[in-house]
Amino acid sequence: MHLAEDTTQANGSSDYGKNMMKGLQREEKIEQAAVHNLSDEQDHVLKTFRLLIADLCQQFNGGHPGGAIGMAAIGVALWKYVMRYAPHTPTYFDRDRFVLSNGHTCLFQYTFLHLTGYKAMTLEQLKSYHSDRVDALCPGHPEIEHEGIEVTTGPLGQGVANAVGLAMATKNLQAIYNKPDFDIVSNHTWCMIGDACLQEGVALEAISFAGHLKLNNLTIIYDNNQVTCDGSVDLTNTEDINAKMTACGWDVIDIEDGCFDIEGIVAALNKARASTDKPTFINVRTIIGLGSAVAGDAVAHGAAFGAADVANMKRLYGFNPKEHFIITETVRNFFADLPSRGQELVQSWEKKVQGYESEYPELGVEFRGRVDGRLPEKWKDLIPTSFPDQPTATRKSSGLVFNPIAQTIKNFVVGTADLSPSVNMTWKDKVDFQHPDLKTTCGITGNYSGRYIHYGVREHAMCAISNGLAAFAPNTFIPTTSSFFMFYLYAAPAVRMGALQQLQVIHAATHDSIGMGEDGPTHQPIELANLYRAMPNLLYIRPADSEETAGAWITAIEAKNTPTIISTSRHTLPQIPQTSRDRVAKGGYVIEEIEDADVTLIGVGAELCHALDTAKELRAKNIKARVLSFPCQRLFDVQPTQYKRDTLRRHKGIPAIVIEPYAPNGWERWADAAACVKRFGHSLPGKAAYKYFGFDTPALVKKVESYLQQIRDDPLLRGEFVDL
Repeated sequence: MHLAEDTTQANGSSDYGKNMMKGLQREEKIEQAAVHNLSDEQDHVLKTFRLLIADLCQQFNGGHPGGAIGMAAIGVALWKYVMRYAPHTPTYFDRDRFVLSNGHTCLFQYTFLHLTGYKAMTLEQLKSYHSDRVDALCPGHPEIEHEGIEVTTGPLGQGVANAVGLAMATKNLQAIYNKPDFDIVSNHTWCMIGDACLQEGVALEAISFAGHLKLNNLTIIYDNNQVTCDGSVDLTNTEDINAKMTACGWDVIDIEDGCFDIEGIVAALNKARASTDKPTFINVRTIIGLGSAVAGDAVAHGAAFGAADVANMKRLYGFNPKEHFIITETVRNFFADLPSRGQELVQSWEKKVQGYESEYPELGVEFRGRVDGRLPEKWKDLIPTSFPDQPTATRKSSGLVFNPIAQTIKNFVVGTADLSPSVNMTWKDKVDFQHPDLKTTCGITGNYSGRYIHYGVREHAMCAISNGLAAFAPNTFIPTTSSFFMFYLYAAPAVRMGALQQLQVIHAATHDSIGMGEDGPTHQPIELANLYRAMPNLLYIRPADSEETAGAWITAIEAKNTPTIISTSRHTLPQIPQTSRDRVAKGGYVIEEIEDADVTLIGVGAELCHALDTAKELRAKNIKARVLSFPCQRLFDVQPTQYKRDTLRRHKGIPAIVIEPYAPNGWERWADAAACVKRFGHSLPGKAAYKYFGFDTPALVKKVESYLQQIRDDPLLRGEFVDL
């Protein structure tokens, strides 16, 4: 360990004595005011936990101690008395899900994982927090791949929406598989939040939606310490949060003494679990950094307290200030029964499922498949083998390809951000995911077994909730979202979190070019593809026609650890005989080959037909143009080098020109020049917009001719990227 021995405050306070007294006075005040009802054992556990957090941050002089310390009693109530989980079988299917939306308080979760018996979270691993260990299980915010962590959290508010998705997953499985005598899915979702989560729009979108859906299996626990980074919460927020939550359709429970009232918190949590018609919001008043010299202040949030302050906290609690990372036998014994209790839950559930399989054999086989994340072996047979010859918008092609799959296979849940008529993601006799008692003015109803989700105009929450659905268990759910491509800019933080967590979510993005027309530059995505092409672990695929759209969906469904954006057109596109669903997985492939070619034209998505028309006109002018389809840069990038060379043929001196009305950034890797767009769009009908921006065939022919003349006049241009 590397404990600082100086007496200066890491938070930079110049009046250490004053802050120390203030902290002691706060401690004294809460000791006097609180009716603890704590046993000596519980009191000792709380003190040990708080000092352990202080030591863990002080070790490397960094981290977020204040919130975790203030939340100690909440954690004891959850992990010791209320939450159903199995430390030695972390992936137990019917476990309660816990989401730490205020992810900066990660030591709260890590420490309880250690104390409750998760095997991977040893004391040495716990002490890796803020260290330089590359194998640390204690990153600065929780990450999904570690035992006991359900979702990666950090960007505030995302965890709230993830928790809504987890609760929706439970409701859907219950509605489909549970029987009166077999509640094989019965878990609850608990979501811990702080003041800042309630300021993020994505959380408020999700809270509103959860109240509408009456998700009574969801509980938010609010660590109400009235502190954010800049200062007290009333610097920016003075609303009545309880009234707000009530108005959103939540039950509200108040806990005044959140630092010590374990009994009251347990009662509130159990009441929340027993709710029959609403999600529950538990407003728990705590003191950030309780017992430290900076208790109750913003400086307790994100800096170690300083060696002198930590030592004084230990004296205050009756511990030896020279001892560090102390976990006594009393504390070990307090949590000792939890692994065996968890294994009893696992065994009881397995026995219940076996009985279910005997009583309901067909559903039992289907349920086991869902638990294992398996799709039916012949799911590809649901995709049409051919398509109508007439021009078709690829958004419509998406529906032709995917809707038979979604209709038949229960792993798929499909949602839209209030754009059902535009995105073509509905199917015959679909059932909407809704509370069964909902009566709408428009007459659309549903129940929890439904797999079509009306998210309303909540793009960000839609994608973050879908991450929660996908995180429930690997591939038990494969969520699909849908909206205009431009509005995935609203959803980008959630799309990124899905990619970071390797969650299989498929985003059906329509209206993906200037060809979408009259809605103009606000709706025409010029720059957005570059964001998603650059984003790690994400497939951005632009199919050119129905056959490539089939390939895009096949690729997305087979990408088990990767989210995908399938980017489709509003306007009709010709069906191209040379396209291939199988070759979409290559990322790029040859559509028309010509030996001794003068130029390669790279067509992308809706503009592949423009490349083919341009090549035809060029050949009439004795310019030999070969054509590639290039639906996905990332898929092409992982192909063998020889395949990439054979496809592009740039190594043979054939220049390549990409045709796509997006910003050109990134095409330097694959092309020598680009007919692209470097300004915002324009409000014109689709064909007129293409002509206005120089993407009609005569204009493209002139651009290609001009470029070929330029490189004849200046051969050095071959080594430079030229924007046409």
